[in-house]
Amino acid sequence: MARIIDAPLGAGGACDPHAMHGTWGALSAAAARGLAYTDEVRAKTDALYENVKHVVPAVEWPAYAPLVAAINDMKRAKNAIILAHNYMTSEIFWCVGDFRGDSLALAFKAAQTDAAIIVQAGVHFMAETSKILAPEKTVLIPDLRAGCSLAASITGADVRLIKQKFPGVPVITYVNTSADVKAESDVTCTSSNAAAVVEWAAREWRTNRVIFIPDEYLAKNVAAQTGIKIIAWHGRCEVHERFTAEDIAELRTSYPGIVVLAHPECPPEVMSAADFAGSTAALQLYVEEKHPAKVVLLTECSMSDNVAAAAPTVDFIRPCNLCPHMKRITLEGIYDALKEMKHEIVIPEAVRVRAKQAVDRMLALPKEKPRAFETGRQPVAVELV
Repeated sequence: MARIIDAPLGAGGACDPHAMHGTWGALSAAAARGLAYTDEVRAKTDALYENVKHVVPAVEWPAYAPLVAAINDMKRAKNAIILAHNYMTSEIFWCVGDFRGDSLALAFKAAQTDAAIIVQAGVHFMAETSKILAPEKTVLIPDLRAGCSLAASITGADVRLIKQKFPGVPVITYVNTSADVKAESDVTCTSSNAAAVVEWAAREWRTNRVIFIPDEYLAKNVAAQTGIKIIAWHGRCEVHERFTAEDIAELRTSYPGIVVLAHPECPPEVMSAADFAGSTAALQLYVEEKHPAKVVLLTECSMSDNVAAAAPTVDFIRPCNLCPHMKRITLEGIYDALKEMKHEIVIPEAVRVRAKQAVDRMLALPKEKPRAFETGRQPVAVELV
């Protein structure tokens, strides 16, 4: 069950995403690297602080600012960009990220960028996706331990066995998977376009049954939206699976009139009880367009902080389900990766080429506004393998 807090993270709230790095130990990281808060650093970073002042107290900013300034200087010197996922802490997302968004948006940017170096402020499968799409570029991840429970739940060998059991059935693979798994797939998808990709694959293969891996809950939620029969895998996101319908009931009791937004990796009963559901991009778009007075995002902790910067008039109630893998990515880790050019992503070319075919099929589909998942629907059974 999620803990719910009604205070800005990092400003005395009950959940501190920086605590994973040794409580406030990360605040001395700049000094340990010989970086100081000088007048020059202040001039370079004052404007950036405006985007994070709701989560980073002013007294702490001088500890972050030297790293921010140094990273941005190194990016220009080395022709590098940083792809920042929505779940990054705000000082990464707003202060050093060049492109920000969900997995689909970052995949597009990785394919299009002219930069020589990509630093993936996200988890390992995202960095692999960037390397799949941009093999000529150096792709770095600040911490090799930044994994994903979904990606760890399935292997390429597992997919080969599934295909043997269901020959001829198209395999749709969520991007939250390794390159080896993508290489065994027909097409990839993200939560932004999962329903659209499932519908496309069913038409393309002239079938009413598809294999959708590895997220069990996303598969069930897509099945409820599309009516297409889905063969699914028992993988779950360790963040989203902890949300419950009881959490929503408690929220509505404690905060009358609250608008509940859920990510489709949540269990179907959560989707049924929410007011709106969609990918991280769809959730952000909803807040920016609808401006609800009080809202809760049932997804990873830092998402609320990052959306709050773009919607300062909205009152966010923050669910404290933190992704330990995303939080391994820190400013000091990004600084070290760029300075030392370390933790480079390498994929065997034969695997990369096959994986790219699956990703390219997704990217070639018509680009559409992030699709919402209709809430209130009854859960649909899927066949688990």
